[in-house]
Amino acid sequence: MATLVLAACGGGDGGDGDASEGGIYQDCKASPNTCNAVPAAQLQQGGSLTFAIEKNLPNWNVNSSEGNVFETGMTVKAFLPWTFTTTPDLKQVVNENLLVSAEQTSTSPQTIVYEIRPEAVWNDGTPITADDFVFQWKTMNGKDCPGCNASNNSGYNQVQSITGSNGGKTVTLVFATPYADWKNLFASGTPLYPAHIAAQHGDLNTPDGLAAAFTWLGANVPTYSGGAYQIQNWQDNVALTLVPNPQWYGRTKPALQQLIVRVITEASQEPIALQNNEVQVIYPQPQVDLVQQVQNIPGVSQYQGLGLTWEHLDLNLQNEFLKDEPLRDAIFAATSVQSIIDSTVGQFNEDVTPLKSHMFVPGIDGYEDYLPPEQGSGDVERARQILTEAGYTNIADGQQLTRPDGRAVPSFRIRYTVGNAIRQTTVELIQAQLRPLGINLEIVPTDDLGQTTDSGDYDMIVFAWVQTPASFSNAEQTWNSTSSQNFGQYQNPEVDRLMHEAATSTDLAAARDKLNEAGRILAEDAYVLPLYQKPTIIAAQDEVANARNNSSLDGPTYNMEEWGLRAAG
Repeated sequence: MATLVLAACGGGDGGDGDASEGGIYQDCKASPNTCNAVPAAQLQQGGSLTFAIEKNLPNWNVNSSEGNVFETGMTVKAFLPWTFTTTPDLKQVVNENLLVSAEQTSTSPQTIVYEIRPEAVWNDGTPITADDFVFQWKTMNGKDCPGCNASNNSGYNQVQSITGSNGGKTVTLVFATPYADWKNLFASGTPLYPAHIAAQHGDLNTPDGLAAAFTWLGANVPTYSGGAYQIQNWQDNVALTLVPNPQWYGRTKPALQQLIVRVITEASQEPIALQNNEVQVIYPQPQVDLVQQVQNIPGVSQYQGLGLTWEHLDLNLQNEFLKDEPLRDAIFAATSVQSIIDSTVGQFNEDVTPLKSHMFVPGIDGYEDYLPPEQGSGDVERARQILTEAGYTNIADGQQLTRPDGRAVPSFRIRYTVGNAIRQTTVELIQAQLRPLGINLEIVPTDDLGQTTDSGDYDMIVFAWVQTPASFSNAEQTWNSTSSQNFGQYQNPEVDRLMHEAATSTDLAAARDKLNEAGRILAEDAYVLPLYQKPTIIAAQDEVANARNNSSLDGPTYNMEEWGLRAAG
């Protein structure tokens, strides 16, 4: 019967070659926040739904540098609370499941007051309170817990105090210095963990105790929940089984009896699993063959969007050879971004173009094209000229590039996520594009992106950043000299200063100008080459309701509690 309902919606047979405009996602371009919406009362009550992710979940603390992986971030939305959500139209809105309100009540000093819903509790009945905010602040501000290795200090390091009142349900946060992106704190990218559970595993009044608790949260499968679901079972690298949290206080009760998050690390297997109805929703990294496969599955709809995710080529400045800027300039000049697009995402999405900024993506206020023209141009002759002028020799295919001091430039290891065909093609193209310079690349895939980046175990790497609309804190998290997510160890005090001034400004237009100024310096330093704003794709069985694309850090799981199956009839 569900098939008949879907057919009435226009079907997702994909045979028309434009499945993104049809099926259950036919309204997504015009109404990104409400497409595929079915009221809770009209959903089938019960049933099971399986969502595929592409990476294992080796670390459960998404607020740690090692655990801060997109798939983990999507998954924990089932059982962790947060303050602000990024909706599919890329706006930040209050998470009304957790909060009654979140307001800036003063600008001097900047003061934020969060009102937590009285009924909001963890699944053991412990109220969600200011204590949970304080624990997170201490573990992420870089001062109270130097050993925490938090994913992001930005903003947390500017907080002067957090106090609770009204039984802990009113949280008052005072900044020592203004912070433009205050809505990004405790938000979906850095959700709340239970302080009372953490306190069982470390003294929260000492740096070592905080670090012990923070580490424990990453190493142990959560039994706690402050979200719509709680974990029933976890099979490493196989599947996470979630069931409704009986203490869930949110406005929408899950209709599903069971929600499974299944790990499928080989992207090519996702359409097969979808076709076989082993999974009902996939959110893969879009690839040529995969998109074509999805388009040909009866009863399945898909939608592609461009959002806050962008691919890039990173150089590790801990490598003594890559510390030399002329070599980096030459690498970026010889790399042809357009040819990479043409051979990968351009095969199925003609809207993708080379990205020319490190700070903003098109569609976000502040985007400017500031990248030097030669970067990403594929101009091999210009690359040779740069190297020659710098004193390099043996600049030719079949040679081994040699530095001015006579030392041969060794092969560099370039890494990408295993199973991602687009990134495999990308690194193979870069390998070919650099070969005429006498630069040899060894392609080494990784199945643990977080560990690889966190440990700096690469010379060059291709991956994506998934941002939030909070551009200022994004910038500090990614590029600041002291950020734990500055994996390639880029350091420029002037860039740090500009980013800090932007993040502490109350004039958003001026702050954007400062961020672009920092970006221009960053580009001149040739540390990271932006490639393109990456398409996202969601594909679902047409019986699935309320799951839709969200091209932000939240991903489609931003409203996981609303997911369900269309009622028969």
